[in-house]
Amino acid sequence: MASSKPQDRRPLVISGPSGAGKGTLIQKLIDAHPNTFKLTVSHTTRQPRPDETDGISYHFVSVETYNSLKSNGGLLEDAMYTDDFYGTSKAALEEIFERQLIPILDIEMNGVQQVKINSEFDARYVFIKPRDLGVLEQRLRGRGTESEEKIQARLERARRELEFAETAGVFDTVIVNDDLEKAYVQLERFIFGLA
Repeated sequence: MASSKPQDRRPLVISGPSGAGKGTLIQKLIDAHPNTFKLTVSHTTRQPRPDETDGISYHFVSVETYNSLKSNGGLLEDAMYTDDFYGTSKAALEEIFERQLIPILDIEMNGVQQVKINSEFDARYVFIKPRDLGVLEQRLRGRGTESEEKIQARLERARRELEFAETAGVFDTVIVNDDLEKAYVQLERFIFGLA
């Protein structure tokens, strides 16, 4: 697809269970349209994985720093996920808007609920789901970065997220990521108004 700009310039909220392929699809979109989209870099209190870089993957912060940001109204949304906090800062969004780019928020179910309640934040909502939970479990185990306890917690969370995605009116589109290229084409067609 040519690197035209989408008619709809609202931020994109992309959600789905951990391991569903959100990050891969988002990166493909940004790589294909680098002067159009920018992923917001969330704050988290979890430890970085070996391949992650502070300020690029996440802003890795202490619980104290995170709580200070939250109590000062600096977060659009935040949630606890497997004993760690995650949140999108309003400053990160402003920086993307100032660059005239479309922000992409990669957030989970609680964050989506919080953002939907915020009437000042108008966005488009996409849910990425795996073909089934078995595929998701394989992907999570394949990472080799999680304990069995965290894998089980993520799978239980995924079950709830899949139920949430079925709630009428929450998401503008639901994309099944059982074939990366096919899922990417669906995502791009939705964003550029070709769906």
